Amino acid sequence: MQDIREGIEEKNFPKVKICISGAADTSHCGDSAFAIAEGLGREIAEHGAVLVDGATTGFPFWAAKGAKLAGGIVVGISPASTEKEHIEVYKLPIAYHDLIIYTGSGYSGRNLLLTRTADAVIEGCGRMGTINEFTIAFEDRKPIGIMEGEWETDEVLKMLIEKSHRAEEMAGKIVYASDPKEMIEKLLVVIEKYKADNEKRVL
Repeated sequence: MQDIREGIEEKNFPKVKICISGAADTSHCGDSAFAIAEGLGREIAEHGAVLVDGATTGFPFWAAKGAKLAGGIVVGISPASTEKEHIEVYKLPIAYHDLIIYTGSGYSGRNLLLTRTADAVIEGCGRMGTINEFTIAFEDRKPIGIMEGEWETDEVLKMLIEKSHRAEEMAGKIVYASDPKEMIEKLLVVIEKYKADNEKRVL
């Protein structure tokens, strides 16, 4: 009987999961926000990773679109308990997602599950929800990417990092870039080291 693992390279499993965090309402984000978000999604897909988002509108939605147009996999983590509630109560989309997990946990509970599902979190243009997702990832000491752009989010996050008294400890886990390709390439290096360190602790 043929081994079902034959021909499968172990290094391809499990796939790296990258969370895109950003504003559902992007009216304050500037003209380049959608293009940057779509570029991030495309680069995640082209680098063989899975995009994880909050199954929402705005910045994460355009990242999901970019990933799907590039043939990638997109998993959404919804605050709603059902697809009906997701669409009718929260007014959130289901397009450009391969799978949506309905948590029934509201936005704050969803944010916790979202960031913990991923190997790393990229912070785009955003407001309080994005900052919430950042602080969870920061407390969990996950790899973090901060997109620099027309928005103020990157400056706010830099200030929080500086005042956290943990900037030195997290220095090797936080990367900055304004270009989607550069961001994904830099972040994947950090993720690889982070996962290797985790494996060492297990062994």
